[in-house]
Amino acid sequence: MKILICVLTLAVVAQGAPAPEPHYAFPNIIDIRCNNKNFAKGTTTIAAGSMTGFQADQAIFYSGPALAYMAKVPAGKTAATWGGSGQVWFKIYEEKPTVSNNALSWPSYKIPSKIPVATPSGEYLLRAEHTAMHLANQLNGAQFYVSCAQITVTGSGAGTPGPLVSFFGACKNADPGIKYNINAPVKNPTNYVPPGPPVWTG
Repeated sequence: MKILICVLTLAVVAQGAPAPEPHYAFPNIIDIRCNNKNFAKGTTTIAAGSMTGFQADQAIFYSGPALAYMAKVPAGKTAATWGGSGQVWFKIYEEKPTVSNNALSWPSYKIPSKIPVATPSGEYLLRAEHTAMHLANQLNGAQFYVSCAQITVTGSGAGTPGPLVSFFGACKNADPGIKYNINAPVKNPTNYVPPGPPVWTG
């Protein structure tokens, strides 16, 4: 879902209804880029080096990392009409886990996103992802909740964001950051590597 205000919308299944094949998990993900094809009516201006982010409209009950990506809108397109296709996305934030009751946990209530100061000016899509890991000990058990915002970055940044990835393509269902038992006894949370590329700090 592409949004102007930074609110992360989570998929839910109505209680008592037959559970469909989940559209937010491998192999049935419909749109892992921005969740659907709706576009916001406007674009928010943010200066490079500033903090922004996504706020969940309800508590995120399922433990797992929060990630944030950006993609520069190509020439001749606008953030309001471009869908984010191609190898264009770079990661700007990943949430590190902590150890609670000898298992990994993440305090995902917000997805803060500092726009790297070296980010070149222009229009971008800003993408938030929460990867729910409560069933991730099994293949295709991880669940992906995503949303995008349309932004215009200002400033004099001249960096080269990267590495660049695509959605689909940035991760696979058997990657160690996606197929992982967060409830297994653990002492060192740095053993967990979040899915996707390394963060570009700019």
